[in-house]
Amino acid sequence: MIFITVKFRVRPEHADRWPEVVKEFTDATRAEPGCLWFDWSRSLDDPTEYVLVEAFRDDDAGAAHVGSEHFKAAQRTLPPHLVATPRVINVKVPQDDWSLLGEMMVQED
Repeated sequence: MIFITVKFRVRPEHADRWPEVVKEFTDATRAEPGCLWFDWSRSLDDPTEYVLVEAFRDDDAGAAHVGSEHFKAAQRTLPPHLVATPRVINVKVPQDDWSLLGEMMVQED
């Protein structure tokens, strides 16, 4: 799978509404057949920073995402809400889901 993490620094005046700003893009991406997940989190240390964790099945799914109309729309509509260019880590990993963190195994009831 292609595993991607992106940090977005959002303008302070848009930070509280960022989930609303990205909702259409998020919903459309999650509906893509090759999208495994597309999840947003807000930093505990910086309320203007959001982290996007996303994964796509393979290169074809990643290419379909980047070529989609909703991605092209996001390229136009999201930057005005940002302080800086987003930072990204993009890697291929030989798995298709999350692994368990063995160091913190939980005994289920």
